[in-house]
Formats: sequence, C-alpha cells, structure tokens
Amino acid sequence: MVAQRELSEAEVDRVFHALATSTRRDILRRTIEREQSVSTLASEYEMSFAAVQKHVSVLEAANLIVKRAEGRERLVRANPEMIARARALLARYEELWRSRIARLDDLLAEPPRSTASDTTDNDSTTTPTGEGD
Repeated sequence: MVAQRELSEAEVDRVFHALATSTRRDILRRTIEREQSVSTLASEYEMSFAAVQKHVSVLEAANLIVKRAEGRERLVRANPEMIARARALLARYEELWRSRIARLDDLLAEPPRSTASDTTDNDSTTTPTGEGD
C-alpha cells in the first residue's frame, strides 16, 4: 500500500475550487460510479460540450479525475487516490473542530470558580443589618 502524503496548499486550493460547483461534483459522482466518455457526460447537462469539457478540465487539474484517450473518445474516471487524500484532509479538519467543541463542553461543564470578592461578601463578622461587633 502506498502511503498518502499530505496535500500541498496548491492542491487543496485546486480540490476545493473543483468541488465548489454542483456540476463538477455531479461529474465526479458519475465518474466514481463508472468510467464515461466526455461526450456521454455532456449529453447529461443542458450546456455545451465545450462547457462540460471545461468542467472536466478543472476536475482533471485538481487530479480528482483521470482522462485517457481510447480512439477518438476521451474517457474519464474518478481518481480514488486523490479522493482519499481529500477525504483525509477533511477528516483532520473534522477532528480539529471536534476537539475544540469537546474542550468548550469541558469548560462549560466546570463549576464557576470562587473569586476574592465572593469570600468577602460572605464574611461572618458582619450582621445582616451591616452593623459590626
């Protein structure tokens, strides 16, 4: 098994940019299910072939999909390695936030601390009327 290295900042930017559009997320979903030609993908959307091709190029630049030639067709499939690396990044972000929320829960569960002014207010030498000895 190949060890996954962390995504560089540029890779993270490309991945999040690629996933920022619903059409690209849908193309990625379709290519996870099975390899498809760009022309087949284009037939699924109400946009030009060139527009779909641009979406595919953005996904390819982010390394989320791999494109290969077979005759005159260009076949596209998801890249499970990059998807796994992006998922690992999101898991690290999730763990960071979960630990912060857990710490906040701990702080909120702690009983309030006594302060110096609390002890002077409850001094037994004073009477309820405020008169001394």
